[in-house]
Amino acid sequence: MAGQRGILVIGATGTIGRQVVAQALEAGAEVRAAARDPETAGLPGGAEVVRADLADPDSLRAPLDGAEAVFLLWPFATAEGMPALLDMIAAHARRVVYLSSAAVRDHERRIEGMIERSGLERTFLRPHAFAANTLRWAGQIRAEAVVREPYGAAAMPPLHERDLAAVAVRALTGDGHDGAAYELAGPETLTQAEQARVIGEVIGRPVRWEETSPRAARERMLERGWPPEAVDGVLRAQAGMVTSPRAATATVEEVTGVPARTFRAWVTDHADRFRTP
Repeated sequence: MAGQRGILVIGATGTIGRQVVAQALEAGAEVRAAARDPETAGLPGGAEVVRADLADPDSLRAPLDGAEAVFLLWPFATAEGMPALLDMIAAHARRVVYLSSAAVRDHERRIEGMIERSGLERTFLRPHAFAANTLRWAGQIRAEAVVREPYGAAAMPPLHERDLAAVAVRALTGDGHDGAAYELAGPETLTQAEQARVIGEVIGRPVRWEETSPRAARERMLERGWPPEAVDGVLRAQAGMVTSPRAATATVEEVTGVPARTFRAWVTDHADRFRTP
């Protein structure tokens, strides 16, 4: 990875990582993307896709060679394994952009502290709710034009993954972001019921919100294989946003110079996921 702007994207095949890869290439960076299965990664042709797996941190040693900056998505609910990975990153790169969260959960706080002590230039991204979270409703909407969930009055500013990636790429490729912790959100606060309504307006099929109990929702998520601690965390957060709505932020525009995309824009980009074939 010759040149001065080599970037390694860890978590490149996820919703956010794909956008980071694509936008970093558009910015003129040399991009190396880590994937468990490069043959099926489906990433843009300009990226060098390499085999690596966070479950085996040592597999990232070779991909780190020549990287100046690292986008780090850590999918585990623990900080175990992070010290060894940070040692490898610090031995090769000078900058890391870490995807944390607005909640800064315990393991995320620990990881942020480790990065701060690593000597690396660092930027923390702390997003609020992603617009893409509504994709969990897609099956219900396609089948019945209904969303059966609790806490329809929970209000949040849904964030487009493209906007988060745009901030990440600025931090990966430009100066002036060292030590920053960017709290990222969409430009408008909407209740979950309002989000369902917007989806219906975009796809041309009214979508009805049907309030259910938190207990029923918990059982459904557990049946889908969600870890119990994750289920309880999501439901607690939604309950909190009924009485204390999350506010929009202007951080995306402040960092990129471009206003954050609305939830309606996100739905337009993903409308086929909600339409009946």
